[in-house]
Amino acid sequence: MRRFARLSVLAIVLLVSACADDQRDAQGEASVDIRAALLTAGPVSDAGWYAGAYEGLMLLRDSLGAQVSHQQTRTPAEFDEAFLSYASTGYDLVFAHGSEYQDAAMRAGEQFPNTTFVVSGGGRYSSNVVPLIFQLEQGSYLAGMVAAGMSESGIVGMVGGVEIPAAKGTFLAFAAGARAIDPDVQVLEAFIGNWDDVAAAKEAAVAQLRRGADAIIHNVDGASYGVFQAVREVVDAGGTAWALGMNGDQNGIAPEIILGSAVLRIPKAFLETVAMWQSGELGGRPLYAGSDGEVVDFVLNPRLAGRVPADLLARVDRARAMIRSGELVVPRVAYVEDEPGTP
Repeated sequence: MRRFARLSVLAIVLLVSACADDQRDAQGEASVDIRAALLTAGPVSDAGWYAGAYEGLMLLRDSLGAQVSHQQTRTPAEFDEAFLSYASTGYDLVFAHGSEYQDAAMRAGEQFPNTTFVVSGGGRYSSNVVPLIFQLEQGSYLAGMVAAGMSESGIVGMVGGVEIPAAKGTFLAFAAGARAIDPDVQVLEAFIGNWDDVAAAKEAAVAQLRRGADAIIHNVDGASYGVFQAVREVVDAGGTAWALGMNGDQNGIAPEIILGSAVLRIPKAFLETVAMWQSGELGGRPLYAGSDGEVVDFVLNPRLAGRVPADLLARVDRARAMIRSGELVVPRVAYVEDEPGTP
């Protein structure tokens, strides 16, 4: 599997800036070298998956001087319309942030060969349609270790949105990480069928808490607030329970209950993707963004770090190092068409 070149963000910025300097017009004014668009199926105020993508778009604007645009699109018809609009007006790259864009991206790729379509979590590819695979399972494995290590009941929970391979993969790894700490841990799982339904996520979390779970992770978008609220209510009532964030650093949302977050540094991945496009290396195969390039990690909440036993932290640090070196292969679900899984 092809992985990102381990370029620092500074090196990438310098590389692309150098290309921009070479393309200044006769009056010494810089021309626009990159036109990049972002499509999201949900609001960029979710403090997670979509927010990270929007931060990535803003990084392209601020660091590289790219001309950028964002649209929220909810239906397949809107997907097609947005791809048509951006590609026909000369956009170089369209970041479609979610596997739901896959079919529309393949259609647009055939129609507009001069535009590159990057599909987060995509499952198919062509010369100008590129799946960007975030190996978030590497962060959720570490989160599972922390959840099991902090659980008093020996029961941990997982609340997901839509049961797609990417979400299932993070939960597979979370369960494996939990069992690495406690082989007898009980892992509860629920999918609510929606990424943004706060009430449904809270209901699922409450059900798991009532079954004895005292550490719950999510893989939803805006619905994460429902999970956090359910855990907070247990704590406010005098009980003990923990939450864990996903997709972004959510530790500050509810710092009194969130032990840590399985983090995606989506802006870094977007910047590296553009660097590969600039160098002509993008296309014809998936891109994998994981912990070896520090796009994926588990970030402990500094406010609660003192509550986590030192020996547990040491085990997590060793596991992180082993994942980055390739010594520890985290279980995952394959969702690229010709990619083997490691269940």
